[in-house]
Amino acid sequence: MSEQDAVPGFAIACVREEGRWRCTAMDSSVLSELDAAITALRKVRSPGAVIGLLGVDDQFFLLLRPSPSGLSLLLSDAAAALDYDIAADALDLLRVEPPTEDDDEVWPEGALDILEDIGLPAAELQVIVGEVDLYPDEQLQMVAQRCGFADEFNKLLDTIPQ
Repeated sequence: MSEQDAVPGFAIACVREEGRWRCTAMDSSVLSELDAAITALRKVRSPGAVIGLLGVDDQFFLLLRPSPSGLSLLLSDAAAALDYDIAADALDLLRVEPPTEDDDEVWPEGALDILEDIGLPAAELQVIVGEVDLYPDEQLQMVAQRCGFADEFNKLLDTIPQ
């Protein structure tokens, strides 16, 4: 996809402050470029957790978690890098070789332990990512449920045109 093509999907920033979660929609332009998504998340100031949940074109999702020491990220399907710039950028940032055209498997790349400290162990996130029959929004709803912000996430997701 070229940078000028609008990428369908959604981008949501979830922030935990004083024990409560708040979810806000991010501009859909962040779905085209990983740097834009990272920049948008870093602008969200919070003493608590800040997590970006990006569902891209009903194909895959990205979890992003900026911190003062860097960025953790998880790409749900490395093969998406063949068709989507943002997925290719994620693999580049992770220093992972992109798949070849012959790869037809779905596998995640990145930090499966990205949400471990807020209630979602790596093994459970691996199971969610492995549910390839689900759409990314359904997988992210499972993530939100496990981490404790499902109500806020679902209310916002219902208002975002995809």
